[in-house]
Amino acid sequence: MIDEVSLGLAPIVIERIYEFLPKIVNEGIGVLLVEQDVSQALAVATRVHCLLEGTTSLTGTPSELSSQAIEAAYFGTIHSTPTSETT
Repeated sequence: MIDEVSLGLAPIVIERIYEFLPKIVNEGIGVLLVEQDVSQALAVATRVHCLLEGTTSLTGTPSELSSQAIEAAYFGTIHSTPTSETT
């Protein structure tokens, strides 16, 4: 688990971590990334789960999720989106 990579680290360190994450995944190691910098997270994610008040408000692959849906899930303007995992 990696929690808030972009918080409190030098930009060059953050960049290096994000460069290294796909290499870790390609080795078969699962990574759980908790991140508020959505654009950085989407660039390396294979699956996305947005949480709102401890509940999944949106889930999907980065290519399935629009920026509007992510924004709505993140800021709480939607509370649930049916997915194959929850239906």
